[in-house]
Amino acid sequence: MANNRKTLISQSITWVAIGSLFVLLFFSVGVSKQHSKRSTGSNSTTASAQNYLSTLSDRDKQLSTWSFDSEERFNWHFIPRERVGLPLKSMTSNQRVAAHALLRSSLSSQGYMKATGVMQLEGILGTIEGRPERRDPEDYYLNIFGSPSITTPWAWRFEGHHISINFSLNHHHINGTLSDPPLITPAFFGSNPHLITEGEHSGQKLLGAEEELARELISLLTKEQLESAIFQSQAPEDIITGTDREVGLRTYQGITISSLNKQEQLPVFMRLLKEYVYNAKPSVAEYHIKRIEEAGLENLYFGWAGSTMPGEGHYYRIHGPTILIEYDNVQNDANHVHSVWRDMQHDFGGVNHSDSDVLRKHYEEAAHHQERLLPN
Repeated sequence: MANNRKTLISQSITWVAIGSLFVLLFFSVGVSKQHSKRSTGSNSTTASAQNYLSTLSDRDKQLSTWSFDSEERFNWHFIPRERVGLPLKSMTSNQRVAAHALLRSSLSSQGYMKATGVMQLEGILGTIEGRPERRDPEDYYLNIFGSPSITTPWAWRFEGHHISINFSLNHHHINGTLSDPPLITPAFFGSNPHLITEGEHSGQKLLGAEEELARELISLLTKEQLESAIFQSQAPEDIITGTDREVGLRTYQGITISSLNKQEQLPVFMRLLKEYVYNAKPSVAEYHIKRIEEAGLENLYFGWAGSTMPGEGHYYRIHGPTILIEYDNVQNDANHVHSVWRDMQHDFGGVNHSDSDVLRKHYEEAAHHQERLLPN
């Protein structure tokens, strides 16, 4: 009897040990998969950037590569102006291929289509205006900040008229490698004309979903909800935050997302939100959606300004603890869109926020900076 009891105890301990081992392995695999999913995007982008750099001459590198802590990294804009960097029009065929591969490594197919669509639209605008020499679809520039690596922070920017995407790879480590996915904010997309009304491309809208989903949401609101959502009768002339280095807009206006019904209104809102966030790679987009959900969907606001009639000036924004999206269509008789996605905590990789300052963490953790004072 005693021997049988010992056997049962021994077997129980064995099964408990096996069960514990299974749970440990299952948990480890889950964490590994989550880390792998995040790091895959970083690895792909890093490899694409390294490949792009390998195509550059010394002169090209002098024009378009900077230190990670360069002030130039924050010198972003979306208007036609003189820019630094290497433009597409000056690239060799191999460099263009590598540049587009880098862009595709950081954006979803939807985001890449919009980015290349902005460039194509620039040429269309030149034809419509009768000034093709002023609207160059290859006058778009690429700059890299820092050395592309999976162990240290680096960034890159793709920019020209009506587009500015500011990619950065964060500095959170697991086993010595960057674990967080690449970030892409500030991410600006614009279109002029918004609706093409002449020529072979007549009827096309590059950023049509951004308008149509917002209008669908507005149409589903009750009279009381609409009164809450519209926070001013006149739409601003442009996005309010402009090219501010750090988002200063902290006041929430409009209707709380928690007040939307779950049958019709909330699904449309989520489609609108994801239309912006899923310009990034799915793994990056999912990371941002998770952050938004953790901060509380009930803390998100949707606000509208201006007319709700098609063809008239209008503006809307989505605003919460982790995200700000602005959309403005007022210029050129409400046929000229500016839209931007900003991260309230991690724009440019978070360098403006003490709790997530990538550059500050790099200086604190990297041995070769231990003797150097932290920047203010």
